[in-house]
Amino acid sequence: MGVVLPVIEPDWSAPPGVRACTTTRVGGVSAAPYDQLNLATHVGDAAESVRRNRDILKNALNLPEMPRFLEQVHSNCVVRFSRAEKVGDPPVADAAWTDEAGVVLAVLTADCLPIVLANRSGTVIAAIHAGWRGLDNGVIANTLDQLPKDENWLAWIGPGLRMDDFEVGAQVRAQLLAHGRALPGHFLPHPQPHKLWLDAVGIARWQLQQAGVSTVFDCGLSTLHDKRFFSYRRVTPTGRMATLVWRT
Repeated sequence: MGVVLPVIEPDWSAPPGVRACTTTRVGGVSAAPYDQLNLATHVGDAAESVRRNRDILKNALNLPEMPRFLEQVHSNCVVRFSRAEKVGDPPVADAAWTDEAGVVLAVLTADCLPIVLANRSGTVIAAIHAGWRGLDNGVIANTLDQLPKDENWLAWIGPGLRMDDFEVGAQVRAQLLAHGRALPGHFLPHPQPHKLWLDAVGIARWQLQQAGVSTVFDCGLSTLHDKRFFSYRRVTPTGRMATLVWRT
């Protein structure tokens, strides 16, 4: 009997054949503080544990291939994957897309927002890693710019920091507003002087809609408060979850 992994699946109106999920920290072999299902190679976990965790992920979810991981750097870089390319060293990028079935896109997070996209016809999918730096760098808009035009898009925002979790300074507010990546209403007063609460989900939703995404779903889950997830703000070092999207 195979391993059963608990995952968070989107409650969204994706077309048949489009699958997506976010892993939890449960079900892998990594030792503390990366316990259990850390899927990132860059956080200090043992390489063999990460390899085994990725094998567990592929087999438990019956994925058509090993996920296409990225070397994420909070950029606006977007890559396209195809079945003809072998799964190899991850490219430096923070978003990926494909129009081919059987390609499994992946982004790693532990507080940043994972976002998946699909068109209504189910022929194109994308995955985005969006922390505040990625939102400021325009990763959402740049991803939509790379995708086929004249499509009816829908998006799902996975587990991440929520409005009352995301503490930032005034410089972050000034930077996001100066670049036109946020609205003043996306920031709320904080009890500490010179601090603000950042509504990253609200910014992501607004940026998606500005880029032409007609429907946006949000899981509503906080990585900081929900102990099923890794959270960089809760404890450091820590592991990473994967948000996957693929077409069967």
